[in-house]
Amino acid sequence: MRILILTTAALLLALSGCGNQSREQLGDADVLYERAKRAADNHNYRDATVYYEQLEARFPFTNAARQGQLDLMYAYYKNREPEAAIDQADQFIRENPAHPRVDYAYYIKGLVHFERNPNFLERWFRADLSQRPPSDARSSFQSFQTLVQRFPSSEYAPDARQRMVFLRNRLASYEVYVADYYLSRGVYVGALNRARYAVENYDGAPQIKRALEIMTEAYQHLGMTQLAGDTERVLRENFANVDQPQPNDEEKSWWKFW
Repeated sequence: MRILILTTAALLLALSGCGNQSREQLGDADVLYERAKRAADNHNYRDATVYYEQLEARFPFTNAARQGQLDLMYAYYKNREPEAAIDQADQFIRENPAHPRVDYAYYIKGLVHFERNPNFLERWFRADLSQRPPSDARSSFQSFQTLVQRFPSSEYAPDARQRMVFLRNRLASYEVYVADYYLSRGVYVGALNRARYAVENYDGAPQIKRALEIMTEAYQHLGMTQLAGDTERVLRENFANVDQPQPNDEEKSWWKFW
């Protein structure tokens, strides 16, 4: 009987200790989160990333850690660690698909890719971006598109929509550039396919006028006179009084923050 009483007492003490330890850990998690947030508020993103990483590693199942995962992707972004920011956003989306803040993860992904295109030297020397493969632009567009389609009421949706306009024009420019290149080389099927892709996927872009012109000429060279006529009619009906945009028109847009 005495042994049973001692065993019960020891178990109760152990459970009490676990409860105290759990409360202590939760307190430590909040303290670590506050340190990370304070560093980020002071624009010390290098230290902030260290604190957020420690928080996620030591207290992975706390509310502080879940909020820290969102804050960490932003700290990576501000600390100029784009790959880490994208990886963190992807991990959060994968592990928390129904989280009420998952729209923020898509926004950060889109923002990181957006600001990687173009790079500093390209902006400084005003390079013709239409000739550059737009991999970052495409990834950014996809992230913003997912955001506005799945979360149209998100606080980040208006900004995402604005950025998508620029990205749409950037992607259309590249497709039309490639189509023009094929056309000049006599690769009419390739020119037709790239121009048609631009028309079907980037409706509203200024470059669509040139895409329809390329389609018309390609159809003519391929002997598809009816399709050439149909495309030319669409061109006349939609762009009868529209001049081709100047190469630097887009540089005056809202996104020119440098």
